[in-house]
Amino acid sequence: MKPMEPMKPMKGMEPWWPKDLGDPATSGAQNGMKYAFFPDKHRLLIERDDQVSTYDSGDHRIGGVSQSDGASKSLTFASQSGDVDLASLKKLG
Repeated sequence: MKPMEPMKPMKGMEPWWPKDLGDPATSGAQNGMKYAFFPDKHRLLIERDDQVSTYDSGDHRIGGVSQSDGASKSLTFASQSGDVDLASLKKLG
């Protein structure tokens, strides 16, 4: 009988954003949606239904997210200037 092998360490989850953006300042997930904020690149990424959208965050420093319930699934982000509705940011792709 072969002796038991030691358990291998678990791999961490791979990032879902492009590696060239680096590490996000903040990221999270809520109700099937994910977000990641990259302040040095002025980018906010949102993943919904396995599709990633990129937004220009401008001068906003995103620190958190809230999501409305219902069909619209709108997202609002907290920044140093107050709440920012995702629809107010320029979508890049």
